[in-house]
Formats: sequence, C-alpha cells, structure tokens
Amino acid sequence: MTDHHNADQDPTGTAVQGVGNATDTRRAEGEDAQTLTTRQGHPVTNNQNSRTVGSRGPMTLENYQFIEKISHFDRERIPERVVHARGAGAHGVFETYGSVGDEPVEKYTRAKLFQGKGKQTPVFVRFSTVGHGTHSPETLRDPRGFAVKFYTEDGNWDLVGNNLKVFFIRDALKFPDLIHSQKPSPTTNIQSAERIFDFFAGTPEATHMITLLYSPWGIPASYRFMQGSGVNTYKWVNGQGEGVLVKYHWEPVQGIRNLLQAEADQVQATNFNHASQDLHAAIERGEYPQWELLVQIMEDGEHPELDFDPLDDTKIWPREQFPWRPVGMMTLNRNPENVFAETEQAAFGTGVLVDGLDFSDDKMLQGRTFSYSDTQRYRVGANYLQLPINAPKKHVATNQRDGQMAYRVDTFSGQDARVNYEPSVLSGPQEAPRRAPDHTPHVEGHLVRASIERTNDFGQAGDQYRRFEEWERDELVANLAGALSECDPRIQTKMLGYFRAADADYGRRVEEALKQKTDGQSSQPTQTPATLGHEAKSY
Repeated sequence: MTDHHNADQDPTGTAVQGVGNATDTRRAEGEDAQTLTTRQGHPVTNNQNSRTVGSRGPMTLENYQFIEKISHFDRERIPERVVHARGAGAHGVFETYGSVGDEPVEKYTRAKLFQGKGKQTPVFVRFSTVGHGTHSPETLRDPRGFAVKFYTEDGNWDLVGNNLKVFFIRDALKFPDLIHSQKPSPTTNIQSAERIFDFFAGTPEATHMITLLYSPWGIPASYRFMQGSGVNTYKWVNGQGEGVLVKYHWEPVQGIRNLLQAEADQVQATNFNHASQDLHAAIERGEYPQWELLVQIMEDGEHPELDFDPLDDTKIWPREQFPWRPVGMMTLNRNPENVFAETEQAAFGTGVLVDGLDFSDDKMLQGRTFSYSDTQRYRVGANYLQLPINAPKKHVATNQRDGQMAYRVDTFSGQDARVNYEPSVLSGPQEAPRRAPDHTPHVEGHLVRASIERTNDFGQAGDQYRRFEEWERDELVANLAGALSECDPRIQTKMLGYFRAADADYGRRVEEALKQKTDGQSSQPTQTPATLGHEAKSY
C-alpha cells in the first residue's frame, strides 16, 4: 500500500523533499535526484562553459541555459542591486590627451571623446562594494566596483569594472553560482567562508583573484586611493574599421593605500561609512580626486606566444610586453545633490559602447553585456534611460514606447506621433549615415561547450605572491588561514593544493598557518556575544 503521507522517493528509494511544492520523481535516463537541470527540466551536461563558436568564443544568442540562468539571477533582489548594492558616486570630467602614449589616438580608435587634446567629457562615477548589502560596512573584504559613465557627443559610454584587475571566473555561465556562494546562506542568512571556499575549491582559475583579494589589496583604504580596471578585454576600432584588443586601467593620482585586516576592524568599530564619507568630504573641501586613464593594446588574435589566452579575465597582460599608455585624466569635482536619484538610480552596462569602441570575444564580457542592462530594466524599470542620471546628454529619437514609469516619448520636433515604427515614408526617425566602415572580424568554428585551451590557472597567482612585499604575504597567509579554518577539511585540502601549485612557499605557509589556527581554536573556549554579555535584571 502506498503511504501518501511519506515523502516522495526516487527510483533508488531515497526520499525526495520539496520546498513549498509537491515533488516529482520522474527522471530522464541516467538522471538521479542530484542531476542538475534547467528550470525547463533539461539535464545540464556542462555548467562550466557557455556555448561558443570555438573554445574562444564568441557566445551565441541561443545559449538558452545561460540566458535562463543569468536572467533569473538578475531578478533575485527587489529593489537592491544583487551585486554592487553599497555604493558612493560623484560627478566630474574626463579630459583626453588626444594621444595614446606617444602615438596619435586615431591610429587605434575613432571614438570622438579621445580625439583632440584637451577635449572634455562629463562623467558620473559610482564606486561600490560587490557582494554585500546596501548598509553593509565599507571595510569588508570584497572587490570594489569602479563604474564610469561618459556622457559623450555620440551617446553614453559605460566603462564598468573593478579595483582589482582580474576576476574569479572566465565564463559568465558561472557568475550566479559565484555570487550565491558569496551571499549569506539561505538557511542561516549568514555569510559563510565554507560556502565561499567550497565554490573556489571547484574553481581553480579563481586562485589569482583569491591571492589579491585576501591580501591587503582586498580592503582599499578608501575609494580615492584605489586603482580601477575594465577587467574585461575590449576592442578599439579606427577609421578604417581595423580593430585591436584593449585593456583599461585607472591609476589614482593621489596614490594607492590599502588596509590590513586589523586596521579595517579598527575603522569599522567606529565608522562603517568611512569610504563614502571620505569621498564626499574630499570633494566638499575642494580636494578633487583624479585618476589617469591608461590602456594596454594588443593585436587581435590568439597570441600563441603567450602562456595564457588574452581574452581570459583571470589574467593580467604583462606590462613589460604590453605597456600602459596614458590617454587622459578624470577629475571628480561635484557630489550628488540627491544620493538616491543619482547614485542609486545610476545604471551601468558593459554593452554601452560608442562608435570606435567594440566587443572582444571575452566570454565574461559577452555574458555581462546581456546581464547588466537586463538587471537595470528589472531593478529600475524599462524606462531607466529616461532618468536624468542615465539619459545621454544629446538628441534621442527611438521607437521604444510605453512601459512602467514612462514620462516622455522619444519623438523629435514635428514627428507624426502615429508613426512608432521604422521604416516609414510618412515620418519617424531614419537610420544614421555610416561615416566609417564597420569592424568585421572573421568568426569560424564549431559550436561547443569547452574551456579555453590555455587555462594556466596558477602561474600568475604565483607571480603575484612573489611580487608582494613580505608584509603583504604575511597578511595574505593570515587572512587565508583564518577563512579556511572555518571550512571542511576536504575544502582545505583542495585550496592548499591550489596554493602549492601557484608557489610552493605559498602553499607551505598557508598550511602551517592553518594548522596553527585550528590547533589554537581547539584549545581556546569559544567567545560569543552571549558569553561576553553582562547579565542585567528586568525593569
């Protein structure tokens, strides 16, 4: 007799529990209760790589698994940003040098904002933490967002990046999993080092980013004293339609300053808004922060002479091979008048490029290009580009209509309002004339789900470890040992193997510090707020 009160069971007899809905025990051939599927029930055979033309990309739009996964991820929070929730912003200006290093900039790009020495473009910048909520302390260990909106004569350009020059993963398919691991546990609502490193233990390409994040570089002293980076690989396109690969770097004129964990704890004890406060106060007193924009340029191609793929955003292009070339200076000189209207409603997207700038086949860039703007349509609304902070400072005429909170119609003076389509012989906006040839890179290959060939997950992590000063290595080892001491031994073993693969001394020191940490914990009674609290009588 079937007991309808019991949990459903899979064919192996294991109980299958549902959360808030009835469970279904049907399985495709070869599936069991742990088989990963899409929301449509399709078994997922490869959750590490998007579908691309050849292993290096580009991605294709019929990536259903990726689109379902990332579009759901974009809608996980209302209304706070899923990532980059805590932020501070400022207005300013970018002034071009009219050159790239000692060469004329038009050799590489026809983007108008870079043409002509001294030309100025208004900007709005939003700095942020990444993984934590709107009111979280700004002292927490986390990458920092560094997003710049250029209001150019050709429309907006968003240069969206971080303070660190690499990222945890090289394929956007894994981004929701990365962020889920960094967020509070769904069962305790508490962030867990074990969950974070459980993801990292299966993600060896994250070792480079981990090495930076758990060093003092993981806690900038304030937004004014941190570098910025586009992280992804983009392209510049010149007047002949020729393209080159490019990486962007922001270098703070006022210098770089990072905090040790003990110093961050000291700051957090009295002020968890220190970075926002420092930026606002500096601008108020006329001490305007500046960053020089520099680029690295590489001929487009696979570059087999390198031991890494130049489209891999877990890697840094060596400066000795691809020098930093200055192109302009950014100055922040005005605070927002209303933080919500400007800083919080500011919406950035990696796909927001102007003529002369283009996409590479970087898998993270292509995934982010869908995700970022899709997030803004969800978070702020379909008409987010009509908000003053996001609207381009130029003529706009589109056939996009209606949607929640539409407060203007993108028509031009004298337009027949009946016509909201194109083409039309009656009225309506017309296509712009083509002033220069399109960039038309050749793409050929099989559609596959495959990692890039030159992963080299540990080489640059080891280089970075050896490049650190001794006090930075000490801090890195102590921070990693502290985090790993909270983890399952299987996770510890995997991570120690990664650190040893990066550098033998790196792995040895973390292993010794971890053993010392765990031995010390086992011999010391646990102190909690409950044991530290002082008893009081009821009143």
